[in-house]
Amino acid sequence: MALASATHAPTPLAIGEAFRDLPLTRAHLKSSLALFIAFVIDAWEMMIIVYASPAIAREFPMTPIEMGSVIGAMFVGMMLGSLGWSFVADRIGRKTTILWSLAGYSLLSLASAFSPDLAALYVLRLLAGIAAAGMLITTFPLFEELLPVKHRGRFTVYLAAGWPLGMMLALGLSILLDPLGWRWILGVSSLAGLWLLVVAWWVPESPYWLAGVGRQDQARRVIDRLGAGRYRLPASVRLVHETMARAPVLAIFARPLCWVTLLQFALNFAYAWGFWGLQTWMPTLLQQRGLDVPQSNGFIIFTACSMIPGYLAAASLTGRFGRKRVTVVFVAISALAGFGFAAVQSMTALYACTFLLSFFSLGGWGVWDTWLAELYPTANRSAGYGFGVFSQRIANTVAPTLTGAFIAHASSFGMTVGFIDLFLVATVILALCLPETEGQALS
Repeated sequence: MALASATHAPTPLAIGEAFRDLPLTRAHLKSSLALFIAFVIDAWEMMIIVYASPAIAREFPMTPIEMGSVIGAMFVGMMLGSLGWSFVADRIGRKTTILWSLAGYSLLSLASAFSPDLAALYVLRLLAGIAAAGMLITTFPLFEELLPVKHRGRFTVYLAAGWPLGMMLALGLSILLDPLGWRWILGVSSLAGLWLLVVAWWVPESPYWLAGVGRQDQARRVIDRLGAGRYRLPASVRLVHETMARAPVLAIFARPLCWVTLLQFALNFAYAWGFWGLQTWMPTLLQQRGLDVPQSNGFIIFTACSMIPGYLAAASLTGRFGRKRVTVVFVAISALAGFGFAAVQSMTALYACTFLLSFFSLGGWGVWDTWLAELYPTANRSAGYGFGVFSQRIANTVAPTLTGAFIAHASSFGMTVGFIDLFLVATVILALCLPETEGQALS
């Protein structure tokens, strides 16, 4: 009888189901901190060129349109890099992608601090953007593939809260080093790439990806590590998962993923334009309302601080009401606040609308970052997420330049902000068409 049972084949278990009973442990918290700071670095590096641009303009005189192009260079690079890295991450692994991305970004960002002219600065920031895209498109998929099902939504929104912290660090560094010039600002900023050492030590590779490429033993070891002695897979269980190598790189455009891919592409474009078109020119727009530079910087800090409770609120609500409801309601309220921001006259009302706009638009972003990665199976998760980031970067590239053209042609504050805000309205409509993923195991 014992001999017969010993010859039985291992019991198959879908790897997503293994994460239903997995407890939240210290191993998760260490990974959370490492990836949280990685996302802080992403936000920091996207915003540092915005806040350093006045210092750059003192050395290289620029028109508003030229300044918008320099700001957009990083995003052109991220737009190109998001496509390449997304397919690379599905082949070489999530963690390896983040490490190579951080290393490449750090070196190229440091090189950009020594740019002899505006053309060289543009090219090096573009290349730095290509390198940085790897960590941006991989951080959220990897994090979700390490978390227990019941904690996935809340903790992933917490991860997204690294954005305002990155904004404030970028602004603080720019103010602190402004007397030394923009080269010091970019040079010191590039040192953030050393965080790759912490990621290498604290963060395991995705067990979903490991199982998908046939590394069964490594996948089991990662799950045991995450379980920290409180959860261990039975020896009789074999993890079952789709083979990564069999997923063609263009599968996100084939059925049944094609419709989801087209919808999320449009949503990412609209949402990024609605947010980024405003943020990149916020100092200039505020000066149109009569604020001087110190007042504008204070306003930006207030904006970043307003985002944090928005993330916390969204994190607590997404597990209760689902991804779709929270995203739709939060973005709808932020759109209303945006129209208010464009129309109000008093400074008190401007601050109130800014708080609502930041609270709800960024809370919605946190849930959307979670929702987007959940729309795809593991074999295509990085590709799907990367294609969404590609869409965001198109908007990030075009929005600053077009907004600069609005400002250069003396468009009113209300007209400029109102046009940008229409993209948030489009985001709400598109979100209503996507499927709910709350509570589902990752496939």
